[in-house]
Amino acid sequence: METISENACFGGTQGVYSHASQSCACDMTFGLFMPEEAQDGPVPLLWYLSGLTCTHENAMTKAGAQAWAAEHGIALVFPDTSPRGEGVADDDAYDLGQGAGFYVDATQAPWAAHFRMWDYVTEELPKLLGEKFALDMTRQGITGHSMGGHGALTMAMALPGRFRSVSAFAPISNPTASDWGRKQLGAYLGPDESTWVAHDATLLMQEKGFDGPILIDTGTDDQFVDLLKPEALAHAIATRRQQATLRMQPGYDHSYFFVSTFMEEHVAFHADALYA
Repeated sequence: METISENACFGGTQGVYSHASQSCACDMTFGLFMPEEAQDGPVPLLWYLSGLTCTHENAMTKAGAQAWAAEHGIALVFPDTSPRGEGVADDDAYDLGQGAGFYVDATQAPWAAHFRMWDYVTEELPKLLGEKFALDMTRQGITGHSMGGHGALTMAMALPGRFRSVSAFAPISNPTASDWGRKQLGAYLGPDESTWVAHDATLLMQEKGFDGPILIDTGTDDQFVDLLKPEALAHAIATRRQQATLRMQPGYDHSYFFVSTFMEEHVAFHADALYA
């Protein structure tokens, strides 16, 4: 693992690191904020999964999460959204290829060689973090924005016991029924739609639910709301009688202005679960 940068941040350290990933068969970069409390022992960890076109850097610099994580003594990890580099498959469209890994393990050419973001985020990176940093991996929460909200919700439901809490900002909630989903799932996983089910938060909610609290915010003026399909997930949550708070925030769009506005509440929500 290589240290790219480390900066003092709200009493702790905001670092950026790279390493050779076996899952993605390329070098991967991630951001990690460690609060001051980590100097005295392991601290809880909150994952932030970013959306389409993002790198590790977008949320790290725009979401304003470190101030609130420092207040609660929580570490934050910001993984990249896809493999990158020469020899890694890509597409001219912004919503497929590099920057658009969709948090799945691709099975189709040309993507299968590198696009294994599910394995990277759920297996390889947690193992690395647990070995290299003062983190209490028994206390984890997960959140994300847009495509990252999709990833956070699906991982939380598919991995019972891994995360104590899950939240999302404007998540892609029903990708098997949306152009933000059908295109990517078809490309990465192939035409057999039965393989897509494990990566649809609405369908997972119907089948599994989540053993813990859920918080979801979406803006009423989100320009992509028809692609996000919050109503589908809301219906599944209501039908299952799942513990959850879903909020439509008046006047907010899909931007990081929206994310940063409600970040304090999301970090506090996770802190309640991580320190329970």
